[in-house]
Amino acid sequence: MSFIASRLSRIKPSPTIAVATKARELKAAGVDVIGLGAGEPDFDTPDHIKDAAKVAMDKGDTKYTAVAGTPELRQAIVDKLKRDNDLDYTVDQISVGCGGKQNIYNALMATLDPGDEVIIPAPYWVSYPDITLLAEGTPVVVDCPPEANFKLTPADLEAAITPKTKWLILNSPSNPTGAAYTADDMKALTDVLLKHDHVWVMTDDMYEHIVYDDFKFVTPAQVEPKLFDRTLTLNGVSKAYCMTGWRVGYAAGPDEIIKAMNKIQSQSTTHTSSVSQAAAVAALNGPHDFIAEHNAVFKERRDLVVAMLNDAEGLECPMPEGAFYVYPSCQGMIGKTTPDGKVLNTDEDVVGYLLESEGVAAVHGEAFGLSPHFRVSYATSTELLTEACTRIQRACKALS
Repeated sequence: MSFIASRLSRIKPSPTIAVATKARELKAAGVDVIGLGAGEPDFDTPDHIKDAAKVAMDKGDTKYTAVAGTPELRQAIVDKLKRDNDLDYTVDQISVGCGGKQNIYNALMATLDPGDEVIIPAPYWVSYPDITLLAEGTPVVVDCPPEANFKLTPADLEAAITPKTKWLILNSPSNPTGAAYTADDMKALTDVLLKHDHVWVMTDDMYEHIVYDDFKFVTPAQVEPKLFDRTLTLNGVSKAYCMTGWRVGYAAGPDEIIKAMNKIQSQSTTHTSSVSQAAAVAALNGPHDFIAEHNAVFKERRDLVVAMLNDAEGLECPMPEGAFYVYPSCQGMIGKTTPDGKVLNTDEDVVGYLLESEGVAAVHGEAFGLSPHFRVSYATSTELLTEACTRIQRACKALS
């Protein structure tokens, strides 16, 4: 009998982290690899945020903090949610965790009983179903194909709801597709949720500020205030503020669930780094002009990657509204044969071929719940993206 707990058999290691790790290992071994798997900006953390961390260290703010986060950070989050989203929370309705992932983990561990269902639109961020399974819940995956612009429709949401449904997880803009819900899209979904008062919505707004072409971001409780008391709003500083390694995410919601999440956290990490929390205060309260500057660069990269991938034989790449990913279909490559005689039967075969033949590391669509696709992160230099897309075009052309 295995010494390892059976619950671990329900989940798998994060595929996105695995791809990034493999790319780093190959580079370290001297292989010419361009990694397009990592979901983090290539921009450095802005200086005023780093300076705030240095000040905190010099002041001796290096001790334990409250489990839910420092009062200063929770107030900064309250102010941010009012300023950006017109949502009114108190500091006691905020919980700060070690990145966005921990908040999702805390929430699902605190609320799911065996058999409770969580509706997860696919393509999804890889951790949603696995954390649900670890918490003994049941993921209910709803396909959102390119024909639906990778977005959940009201009819499909209605069809997925059962008496056992506890949560709907929404991510806009989306990882992995970059698809984002307009105010009308969101209102159509919240209208469905209003008819089912046992269903809560967990909204992952991590890419809120990374949007293009005058897209206007909205979050569910903003669009439908009647859902405020059964909405958990999740966000963080990782993406827009270029702070992935600082590990600061936050949740805002009703007192009962925030207290339950803090109870879980009190028995795990206790809290995130005190120095990281001081930096996050500076991020939320400080100047934000760099976000628009970064987005202008991301938009150029998006347009470049979409154009070059659409010029590759066998690929179709939609134009995303936000985040820094594209999710091309590789249906046109499936069934073709590589120069060394291997038939590409799955999108995992496709990304394996791209890595082996051209040194381009991407993440296969099966990891995100919708095939045959793969995810490309364009949060890297324009020069590397141009070279990577040229290599992908070459790999596609070599198939027979």
